[in-house]
Amino acid sequence: MSDYCKSTPSGVLILIHLQPRSSRSELAGVHGDRLKIRLTAPPVDSKANEALCDFLAERLGVSKSAVRMVKGEKSRKKDILVSGLSMDQVEAKLCG
Repeated sequence: MSDYCKSTPSGVLILIHLQPRSSRSELAGVHGDRLKIRLTAPPVDSKANEALCDFLAERLGVSKSAVRMVKGEKSRKKDILVSGLSMDQVEAKLCG
């Protein structure tokens, strides 16, 4: 069980530390109690936020509508809610 995934009645909450404007989009390990994700998108006009949701939806194999940012729109620390998957499924797809 990881510190960055939390089960809620609405789905799985993923705590993320985002690094925008990276050379490539990838999972980059753990940063404190958050999953670190690097994205090529710049932090301008919500492009990094959209890219993060798209990246997670593709990685987790869910529709884009199943991935929703609930906190941190203007911060590197983001809380993302994923519906339709169990916590075990999310952890397996992010760590596997």
